[in-house]
Formats: sequence, structure tokens, C-alpha cells
Amino acid sequence: MKFADFVSREAVRADLAADDKPGVIREMVQALLDANRVSPDQFESIIKAILKREELGSTGIGRGVAVPHTKHPSIDRLVGSVAVSAEGVDFDSLDGEKVHLFFLLISPPDRPGDHLRALENVSRQLRDETFCKFLKQAKNPEAVLQLLDEADNNQFVS
Repeated sequence: MKFADFVSREAVRADLAADDKPGVIREMVQALLDANRVSPDQFESIIKAILKREELGSTGIGRGVAVPHTKHPSIDRLVGSVAVSAEGVDFDSLDGEKVHLFFLLISPPDRPGDHLRALENVSRQLRDETFCKFLKQAKNPEAVLQLLDEADNNQFVS
């Protein structure tokens, strides 16, 4: 699975304004709402589901990266958003460091395979130091999208 298979290009944010976990999640789901990838009447329910997943354990996986995710019945196919925070956000990350790169995933409950493949793709790409370094430096959505496209074309992971 590639980023292009699930990242909504219109929902990429290179200048995240939020400075806490709930704010990041709200801002990223809002980006998906603005891109018409989630239903307005399900907005709060999706945020609640992601925050509930965070209660099980932080999706801040370390090295400045978090992958908040959930399954939600209002979604009929896997959708995702990517956001970059220049300042970094305290996301209760496993290594205690601030998070700069966020990959938010929402999938339908009846498609667990897609959900797992997307998580696997994100984690594999994010093991690449160069990819992460460039992504953290991206100043606009176009730069983020170019890096995602390059990652999809195996220009980072060896």
C-alpha cells in the first residue's frame, strides 16, 4: 500500500497550529472534513473515537512521529491526513519527545487489512531518517506531497 492509496491530498497540512494532542486530532479531522472525506455529522464522533484509541496507549511512536488512528462506521474506505508541526507537540510519545510528523488514519471497521497495511507502510517509511528529516522541513502541502510521492516510488527506503 502506498501513501497515495489513502492520504487525502487536500487534507495535508504543513503548518499545524495546534499545540496539544486533542487540538492536533481536531485539526487533522477538520482537514479531512474540509476535503469532504468525512461527514460533518460524524466529525465529533470521529474525534472521540481517535481520542479513545489514544487512551489505550499513545500513538506517538517516537523519533518525532505519531500515527493517530481509528476505525469508524461512517467511513467506507481508508482515509488519511498528514500534518507537520514546526514547533512540535507533546503527544505522550513513547520516547517523551515532542512530535513533529503526524499521520492520521481512519478506516471502516470491516476492512482491517487495509488499516494494517496503511499502518505498516507509514511505519516502514518513517524508519527512514532522510525521509523524516525532509518531511519535518516541508514548508507547504506541495512539499509534503512531493515527499510522499517520492516515498511511494521507493526513493527513500532501501
